[in-house]
Parts: sequence; C-alpha cells; structure tokens
Amino acid sequence: MTKKYTIDELSRFIDHTNLAAYATAEDMRLLCDEAKEYHFKMVAINQVQSKICAQFLKDTDVNVGAAISFPLGQTSIESKVYETEDAIKNGATEIDYVINLTEVKNGNFDYIKDEMERIVSVCTDHNVISKVIFENAYLSKEEIVTLSKIAKEVKPDFIKTSTGMAPTGATVEDVKLMKEIVGDEVKVKAAGGVRDVDTFIKMVKNGAERIGTSSGIKIIEDFKNQLLTSGKEFMEF
Repeated sequence: MTKKYTIDELSRFIDHTNLAAYATAEDMRLLCDEAKEYHFKMVAINQVQSKICAQFLKDTDVNVGAAISFPLGQTSIESKVYETEDAIKNGATEIDYVINLTEVKNGNFDYIKDEMERIVSVCTDHNVISKVIFENAYLSKEEIVTLSKIAKEVKPDFIKTSTGMAPTGATVEDVKLMKEIVGDEVKVKAAGGVRDVDTFIKMVKNGAERIGTSSGIKIIEDFKNQLLTSGKEFMEF
C-alpha cells in the first residue's frame, strides 16, 4: 500500500547526523541551524555535545539525540546509565545507545536484557526517547532476531540497525526482519549508508520510521526536485 508524504513529513524521518570525533562548536551550530531550516526530527551527536546543541535548539521541536557508549558499546551497564543520565541532564531528549556485542557473542542475553531495561527505564523516567543500536554488521540473523525479541519485551522506542561506523550499515533485509519481529510494539531506525532518495524510500517501505544520515539535506533537496518536476504536492511510495 502506497502512502503520501509532504516534504515536511519526509524531513521528520531524518536524524541529522554529525558524529565526527573532531566536530567543533561551529560544526554543531551549523548542524543545528540546518536541522531547524529543514525541520529534521533531531540532531544525532556525540554525548559530549548535548549541552551546546540543546542551547542551539532551544525553543524548537528538533530533538537532541545523544549517542551513548559510542561507537563500540564496550562499557559497563553502570557507565552507560551514568552517561545517559548525564546527557539528559545536559539537554538530550533522545538517547541512542550501543549494546554490548561481547555479551551477545557470549550468548549472555540476560545481560543484554538487563542493560536494555535499565537504560530504557532512565529514558522513560525523563520522558526521553530511547533507541537501541544493534550494530548488525557483526550479528547473525539469529542474533538480530533474538535481540529484536528482547526489545519487543522491554519496549524501547526504537531499535536501530547500525552506528554508521561498522563495515556495513543498514540493509533493507535487516530493517524488514527487525520490523517483522517487533511489529507495532517498537519502531525501527535505519542508519549507516542511507545517502540517497532511492535507499531512503526502500528503508521506509520496509518499516523504518527514522533514518539516521549525514545526507539529509541532499535527500530532501532531491525529493523537492522530484516534486517540482512532477508538479505534485506529495511523494507517493
């Protein structure tokens, strides 16, 4: 079934991203200005940038999304909880944390569930959106299914394909699989490698409700050009 989307509705899929280790305050200002101009859903940033981005985005409906234990996820649950609380204290309104892949490979899914419950609980207590990053590049399909089932039980707001730092990012196959498992209980975010309109459309059609990308401006401008050429007011896909 096809749906109709305005440019603004398409923009609100996008988490406008700058996770560079060398990003300056001016880079953050630019990111936030672009997010306001294009009305993106949020800015995806390293945790330490939470405060400055919250200041730049004050009195707007663009969220501040802090990446936690990023990009490897190799910190203790206690560290992740503290990092989450600190980000929220400094103005983060969304949290994207990376799971402990070592414990996945150890088959210690009780640990993964406990980690997810504790971080999601902090977010819920502060009315902050929670996203769980799987990093599918390093996972088998069976592990993706198991993690999705845990998420369906714990109920973070989103499960997310990738950090964008691994050898591969989001794939249509993985987005579809994750969505099939969680259904309407949890949303799916596709991140990593989404750089053009065609890939964006494929991800949305297969269940993604957020797109993490540093190519958001290019994607939206291409959508605008397509509408201009067609004479239509909506994109349909």
